[in-house]
Amino acid sequence: MRGMPVDTSAPRSLALPGSKSITARALFLAAAADGVTTLVRPLRSDDTEGFAEGLTRLGYRIGRTPETWQVDGRPQGPAVTEADVYCRDGATTARFLPTLAAAGHGTYRFDASEQMRRRPLAPLSRALRDLGVDLRHEEAEGHHPLTVRAAGVEGGEVTLDAGQSSQYLTALLLLGPLTRRGLRIRVTDLVSVPYVEITIAMMRAFGVEVAREGDTYVVPPGGYRATTYAVEPDASTASYFFAAAAITPGAAVTVPGLGTGALQGDLAFVDVLRRMGAEVTVGADATTVRGTGELRGLTVNMRDISDTMPTLAAIAPFASGPVRIEDVANTRVKECDRLEACAENLRRLGVRVSTGPDRIDIHPGTAPSPTTEITTYGDHRIVMSFAVTGLRVPGISFDDPGCVRKTFPGFHEAFAELGRGIGG
Repeated sequence: MRGMPVDTSAPRSLALPGSKSITARALFLAAAADGVTTLVRPLRSDDTEGFAEGLTRLGYRIGRTPETWQVDGRPQGPAVTEADVYCRDGATTARFLPTLAAAGHGTYRFDASEQMRRRPLAPLSRALRDLGVDLRHEEAEGHHPLTVRAAGVEGGEVTLDAGQSSQYLTALLLLGPLTRRGLRIRVTDLVSVPYVEITIAMMRAFGVEVAREGDTYVVPPGGYRATTYAVEPDASTASYFFAAAAITPGAAVTVPGLGTGALQGDLAFVDVLRRMGAEVTVGADATTVRGTGELRGLTVNMRDISDTMPTLAAIAPFASGPVRIEDVANTRVKECDRLEACAENLRRLGVRVSTGPDRIDIHPGTAPSPTTEITTYGDHRIVMSFAVTGLRVPGISFDDPGCVRKTFPGFHEAFAELGRGIGG
């Protein structure tokens, strides 16, 4: 790998926005808790604003300061008996809020963007119906829009296939303490296990201990208690900045707030960069990645960190050998089919690529073509990933650069500043 020399005297320290995954879970937990919860440094983006707006439509009160959100919890469920909630593009909003509403009493209709309408919901809908929830899809079965006629949830045992998305399991875990008898959730398949571990750790912070018995998760009844909860920086977002350092010899990036105690499994992306040749230091409260001038090819299973698959795909053309990413079938049902989106855009850059049902193979060789427009499919992760490619390939542009507002409205400004700083 070749790159321009840069100042290696000190790493660039970046204050990144809060985690989307943690903010969404924290909003659910705060709404369900008994008392007022303060969320410190929550992510403010289209997804999380949509979640908060949905809670407001359901009658929950949310107060805001520049650094915090205060949520007045209602263990008994929504304060209104009828509501129409628009979930925008947010998968957490579209999956978690109907589940929260089911614990209340009333009729609640949920709809979403065309992009979110295409994303699957059937395994969660099936599980909720098995628990006695009156949930009806108005158009395509297993997709938004849907209506929940809520009368509380008794609880009991349920079987769930979470092989497409761990969010189905997270939604049921979060619901468990709001049921009258608690839940026993037997899981037949599960993807993105670290996201479930985030959920369980956060439930513990709100006073609920989840037990595991083999493939069954046991959630007690009794509700949540309000607390003050600090949201850590988004590890998926950090992957783009860590990758930028990895492909720039001598450049170093530090993200404070993501260290050995971080909840988010996507921080494991730095282990992939280490395997490729980057220098990685994970401390108690921060992580640093430094580019060494070497970027080796590898084969890696990214089932548990699949949101960072596009990041790796976008830097693979600069590796010294082929890159194979395996076990990421679930990325085909995200905001877009991310496997094919990455493959198509890499081919547009002149890179040889092949895909299978759950894998992508990227073969470096020919230098990527400059002045290429990236087709984003409205997916924030495609934009942010190929922005990293743009550090080494001049003239890259995007057909919808603004879709980063979903998780990081200020991404382009922050990334441009980083690029100037590390010589990209």
